Amino acid sequence: MFRRSIYKTPAQLQAMVEPGLITAAALEALRPLIRAGVTTLELDTQANRTIRSRGAESNFQLVRGYHHTVCVSVNQEVVHGIPGGRMLQAGDIVSVDCGAQYEGWNGDSAITVVVPDPDRPDVVARREELSRVTEGSMWAGIAAMASARHIGELGAAIQEYIEAQGVSEVSGEPYGILREYVGHGIGRKMHEAPSVFNYRTPDPGPEIKSGLVLAIEPMVTAGGDETHIEDDDWTVSTVDGTDGSHWEHSVARHDGGIWVLTAPDGGAAGLAPFGVVPVPLG
Repeated sequence: MFRRSIYKTPAQLQAMVEPGLITAAALEALRPLIRAGVTTLELDTQANRTIRSRGAESNFQLVRGYHHTVCVSVNQEVVHGIPGGRMLQAGDIVSVDCGAQYEGWNGDSAITVVVPDPDRPDVVARREELSRVTEGSMWAGIAAMASARHIGELGAAIQEYIEAQGVSEVSGEPYGILREYVGHGIGRKMHEAPSVFNYRTPDPGPEIKSGLVLAIEPMVTAGGDETHIEDDDWTVSTVDGTDGSHWEHSVARHDGGIWVLTAPDGGAAGLAPFGVVPVPLG
């Protein structure tokens, strides 16, 4: 039986640069809008406008049953929140997941932003720390991709980074890592093989070599890792009501090294603390 290779050719990797940059531009356009008084649907509208202005389309809208450009998850919602009339409040922790398809190739990325709240600096500080831990673990996984031999090493690097951050101030326990939702390959489709776990597994997984493109996306909570799906059949929330955070980048491994397709600098700033220098696609 024919099985599509998970590895791309150099020409295919080049084709994934533009959808990655379009995805990055859409998220960057949302950053100043993530503030109190803005609805999650307004974020969706702006993301769609940015993506279409670059000649691309939202790959989220190509998912069966989903009709929006982004997912916006607030507070205890970790991923897959549906944009709507909900108005952001001061102090909210907001995760936005976005993707673009351009000329048949895909980009996928996510950020977390905490809405300022001068009246609750302690809440903001805890939520910013959760976001920092999640983002840092993503970069740890990306950095590991530069030298790892198998995909399983990325999950180990992500979990090791999170464990090294100590316990959550909210729960007094280690940060939770979602188990049911993981990263993935990306290319002609937004979601492709292989799965990219955000925690240690006994299976080393497929080999990491030139041509591999992965969406690395840790989803971390300030409490337990148990989740449930809300009545809208999409939004994933924590069972214990603690906050969640989601960060993601699409990353290519090529002959010269790694390059973060959804970061304009290829990931240079995020990788610097790990001593990894990204190499542009040749």
